[in-house]
Amino acid sequence: MPSFVIDTNVPIAANGRTHAQPSCVIACLDMLAEIRNRGTVVLDDSMRILSEYMAHLNMDGEPGAGDAFMKWVWSVQADQSYCERVTLSRVLGGDENDFSEFPEDRELRNFDRSDRKFVAVALASESNPHILNALDSDWANHYTALTRNGITIRFLCPEHVPQP
Repeated sequence: MPSFVIDTNVPIAANGRTHAQPSCVIACLDMLAEIRNRGTVVLDDSMRILSEYMAHLNMDGEPGAGDAFMKWVWSVQADQSYCERVTLSRVLGGDENDFSEFPEDRELRNFDRSDRKFVAVALASESNPHILNALDSDWANHYTALTRNGITIRFLCPEHVPQP
């Protein structure tokens, strides 16, 4: 089964309540459906990713497809056939976004601190997951350094974030 780390912007775009073009919304809808049918979501065991999802998506699963995905992820988070949980190690003396799993690479110093958990989770996973991105240009801006450090990024909305 393919594994994925899903940036919060993907289910947000699937809800259709952003500046996303219709083709982007459809790409996100299709990807979330594919993951539910035959994929694995990779999360951290301290709920950093789930907490971010809960801050931006509706736990009731309505009214959008991204909200439905949030409800599904919440319901399967303990089921290893749908979800892999990894442990992240905080860097002593660092802030809440400093993880020892995040690459020490000068070119990643300015990478969005709130997105570092996605990178750290991908690198801590044993399943070599792809990180899914819809609308965040920071992933494209740091593409070379991220891929050099073992990260695979799938850009679902090239009309918003052209692939490097």
